[in-house]
Order: sequence, then C-alpha cells, then structure tokens
Amino acid sequence: MKTAIVLGATGGTGQVIVPELLDRGIEVIAFGRSQNKLKALVEEHDYNPRLSYKLGDIFDYQTIVDAAKDTDVIFQCANVKYQEMEKQLHLLGESVMKAAEILGKRIVIVDGIYVYGHQVAKGNENHPQQPHTKKGKIRVEFGQMIFSNKWKRAKALIVRLPDYYGPTSQNSYLQPTLEGMAANKISVFIGNLKTPREYVYLPDAAKMIVNIAEKDDSYGENWNIPGAGLISGKEIIRIARHVTGNRKIVIPLTINAIRFTGLFNSFMREIVEIMYLTKEGFVLSGEKYEKRIGPIPVTPFKNGLEETLRLLMRNKN
Repeated sequence: MKTAIVLGATGGTGQVIVPELLDRGIEVIAFGRSQNKLKALVEEHDYNPRLSYKLGDIFDYQTIVDAAKDTDVIFQCANVKYQEMEKQLHLLGESVMKAAEILGKRIVIVDGIYVYGHQVAKGNENHPQQPHTKKGKIRVEFGQMIFSNKWKRAKALIVRLPDYYGPTSQNSYLQPTLEGMAANKISVFIGNLKTPREYVYLPDAAKMIVNIAEKDDSYGENWNIPGAGLISGKEIIRIARHVTGNRKIVIPLTINAIRFTGLFNSFMREIVEIMYLTKEGFVLSGEKYEKRIGPIPVTPFKNGLEETLRLLMRNKN
C-alpha cells in the first residue's frame, strides 16, 4: 500500500488512521464534507506533504470515486448517528461499496460489535451473529451487504471494535465521563461502575487496522480488534481522579435513568436497547490477529487514559 483515502477522516477513528498511515510513509487523502475540519486536520499534521484532502459526500458514490481513483486502499471510517442508523447505514454502505466496485479497490470497513448480541461463546470472529436488538440486526444486514456476491471487483474486509477511548474519540460511551472529569465538573458514567468491560485505545486500534489492511489475504473476512483487557468504571474514575485532581461526583446512568432521559433526548433513547453491553460486557478474542498478523499492540489503561485526559484538559484551557 502506497496510497490510501480515509473516508470520515475527521471522525474519532479516521483521526487515528490518518497519522498511522503517514507514519508508514503512505500518501493519504482525507475525505469529508467539512472543509474547515479537513484544513484543521492538515494543519494538525504540520502540513505533511503526504497528506492532502478532498471534499465529498459519503452518500454520493461519485464523489468517492473521484477522490479515490488514484489510491490503493479505501478506509471507511465514517458513521451515522444512532437515531439515523435504520435509514442511513445501508445507504452509506451501498455508496462506499459502489465506489470501490467501480474502481476495483480494496476497502476496509470499520464497524462495531452489535452484530454479536449477548456473548454466548468465545468472542472470536466465529461467534454467532444473533443480535436481539434493532441496531444489531441492522448491522448484520449491513455486513451481509458488504460481503454480497453482487460486488465482483471490490475487495472488502470488516474490522470490529469494542467500545473505545483516546485523544480523538468523539462519541464513545466513555466520552462524557472523561470530558467531565477533565473539565473539573460533575460527570456521568453510562452503565454501572462495577462491571469489567473491554475498551480499545484508538491509536492501538489504528495500528491493528492498518496491519490487517496491508495483508492481501485479509480481505473477504471479519476481523476483531481487541482491547487491553477489562476495566471497571470505578477503576477508570480512580485513574481519572489521579490525573485531573477532580474529586466531584460521577453519576452512573442506569438503564432506567437512560430511559427517562430518552423521553427528551433522541440519542439517549437509542442507547436503551444496547445497555445490555454495559451490564454484561463482551470480550473480543485476538487469536486470529495474533496467528495471522502478529502481536497485539496494547497500551495499558493507565497510560492511555492519562494521555486522553491530559489532551482534554489542554483543549479546555
């Protein structure tokens, strides 16, 4: 891979894929709708000569075709809002796959774990896809469309991430907690504080995603991106208090609290059905990655949380 395009480059995942590619000497095109955000991204990377940007609409396949025609790999990091998933996710998938098909390109699709539903077996790529939620079923259909036989020239793979955190994170479950702690405010934690859960540090995820994308035999398959193990909300808050000095209360939002808040907030209303993950957790296996790719990059939670919180605190000042 010598050239790549990152769709949704200014989002949480896109912002870590871009520097990972640049660090490997790969020429990168950042793709998105906001010229201001794309310009800021280029500036953030000190106007690296290997980084450029192109404006386009993820739902307009022709703009992707025009932007990606001279690249080797397409990284699809754009997403849709929870409350718009039912209407827009399939349209997004069709658009990016149609562009990859026209160009005959390899395409990496970044997705999550809702397809698995409750954990009933080891969390590897063969875990049954038997979701009990609307979002999970939508994601299963999305994955089936990505790997549809109707695409003859496009070569796709899907990487699945658990909940994540990191300096570029924007919409993760941990974000309200970390932002509140960094701003020395009363904070909320989505879910109970006792359940050990898996989180992946986004820079680690970026390394794994690009490593997978560089292997020709990775395509046509699902790949799980595991985190650094399990950690409870209590432990996350303990680390955050040490870094920020914030001793203010952190309020755990249970399913009933989320359900009530959802009466007034469409985003919170959509979270209710996936709150099972905050109670049960779901642990991804990295066996396939280790066997086919190599050692899993692991940033200890203490280090990753410190880096994330320090950046959030700098941005608040």
